[in-house]
Amino acid sequence: MKYGFINVAAAVPAIKVADVDYNVQQIESLMAQAEGKGVEILVTPELCITGYSCQDLFREQLLLDKSEEGILQLLDFTRKLDTILVVGAPVLVNSLLYNCAVIIQRGQILGIVPKTYLPNYGEFYEKRWFASAQDLNPTDIYFAGSPVHVSSEPILFTTGDGVKFGVEICEDVWAPIPPSNNLALAGADIILNLSASDELIGKHDYLRSLLAQQSARTIGGYVYASCGFGESTQDVVYGGNAMIFENGKLLVEGERFSFQPQIRMCQIDVEKLRTERRQNTTFINAQRGAHALNIPAKAVAPKDFVLTRDIDAHPFIPKSGDMQTRCEEILSIQVAGLAKRLYHINAKTAVIGISGGLDSTLALLVTVKAFDKLGLERKGIVGVTMPGFGTTDRTYNNAIKLMQTLGVTIREISIAKAVTQHFEDIGHDMKQHDITYENSQARERTQILMDVANQVNGIVVGTGDLSELALGWATYNGDHMSMYGVNAGVPKTLIRYLVNYVAGEMATETLLDIVDTPISPELIPADEQGRIKQKTEDLVGPYELHDFFIYYFLRYGFGPAKIYIMAQKAFKDAYDDETIKKWLKTFCRRFFTQQFKRSCLPDGPKVGSVSLSPRGDWRMPSDASSALWISECEKL
Repeated sequence: MKYGFINVAAAVPAIKVADVDYNVQQIESLMAQAEGKGVEILVTPELCITGYSCQDLFREQLLLDKSEEGILQLLDFTRKLDTILVVGAPVLVNSLLYNCAVIIQRGQILGIVPKTYLPNYGEFYEKRWFASAQDLNPTDIYFAGSPVHVSSEPILFTTGDGVKFGVEICEDVWAPIPPSNNLALAGADIILNLSASDELIGKHDYLRSLLAQQSARTIGGYVYASCGFGESTQDVVYGGNAMIFENGKLLVEGERFSFQPQIRMCQIDVEKLRTERRQNTTFINAQRGAHALNIPAKAVAPKDFVLTRDIDAHPFIPKSGDMQTRCEEILSIQVAGLAKRLYHINAKTAVIGISGGLDSTLALLVTVKAFDKLGLERKGIVGVTMPGFGTTDRTYNNAIKLMQTLGVTIREISIAKAVTQHFEDIGHDMKQHDITYENSQARERTQILMDVANQVNGIVVGTGDLSELALGWATYNGDHMSMYGVNAGVPKTLIRYLVNYVAGEMATETLLDIVDTPISPELIPADEQGRIKQKTEDLVGPYELHDFFIYYFLRYGFGPAKIYIMAQKAFKDAYDDETIKKWLKTFCRRFFTQQFKRSCLPDGPKVGSVSLSPRGDWRMPSDASSALWISECEKL
């Protein structure tokens, strides 16, 4: 494991029923592939040494002896291999036969896990041949040339670098209380399932849902391998399922009904899972009293790490398949939050500064929807455009057109005269376009909005977004402040999608042009052609990078080194390594130095899993040191 990732695989070998030599050969072939690709744990199907569908042949001593020889052969084959092999085999314990998972590494049996729940209905009558783990009295046996302790006690296996995994077998996960529940609560990061599940109409979808839910319930990884081609089709057909899940999400899936052996590999992010568990107080409470026997695996030499799993470059953005549903849901959360605040204080008016940019556009759209929901007149929304020294015709015209289209009250109040007087009062040279020049304009605009809100007996609706809060890209007591911030939980990249979504709904060219307008506070005069000169992303970096950093820093607590290698993979065709390093360091520096702005934020709704509210999701001292994070950035 490196950067919190562990390479796992689910294998579906081709088999022949009761032909142990052939089956072992197929398992060895897949094992060699897995070792060559750096797989740390390989899971095979239930009873794949013999074939699951041997039926009464399981009563034949010759088959059981040959199965044990097959395990001996695998022990010899794996003697110099690092990969942990989990293979299904029948195991005799005293006079009883058990359906087991045998865990093998470097020529040794680490442990044997018997199946707990045996199906005895439909086409499956496992109790005809096997005993349950519940029937097992703890004992020591001599199996495949090795002394092994077997019992019904839950067992955790720990890899050389500390990843814990547990094993359950097929029907176990279908039980009301699966063994994996206790295994996860006792510390298993990953559950492995050796299965032999037949195919029926609709069953696969149910199975996938069941496994996804179990991985989500245990906040863990789940690796599932089920037998396929080669099993008997006397009465049922086995499709050969290979699936890997991570906290409810399907990471990779094999080809069902394949006539060829297959192996599906993926990296599970154990660090992310552990972070989720630490933050989940329900999980913390549930794990009290959970226990399991712990068996360490062999330590192996570290290998070069290559990140193979796909990384979403835009984790905040809904996927195309559910874009409409998610956009509607996000807007509904924002609308409901603002509507409750208006209703609570019996306000019939709201004031918003409209710049012609993305943030104020979304805030206005949300406010309009809230007023419509409450049955209030849209004229109660006072949109204030406040042209200043950097306002361009493009943004000004878009602001006016947008307010006209939505039917809100329009007020235009230039800040030029007031700010010029202010510069004279404080003795600031207007030719000096510094932080004082910029922030004076932002604070003047906020003062106007607050005072207009007093005039009309309403509230100021804030426009600042999550990305700006993370970077501190807001003027303290300027655009930083409002009476309710509807965009506080929405990152910049998502705002663009939301506005674009509404644009498609309203079929308005104005909204589409706003989406295409460069992001800018417009506090510096335009260029000679009247175009925006001050572009935010030139100053603080691309928002798609920062939103990526924000998500993994806040949601999972990842450090710069891990975020960096993930960003390299996610943005490999967009940014070079030096660019990613530069803006990652900028993010770490600004995030820490700007916490004081977040410590006194106005109320605003949380819409996703990441929020910077000082009252809920993110509580941090304003004078916390960034030294650890900057130091790691310097080493990249």
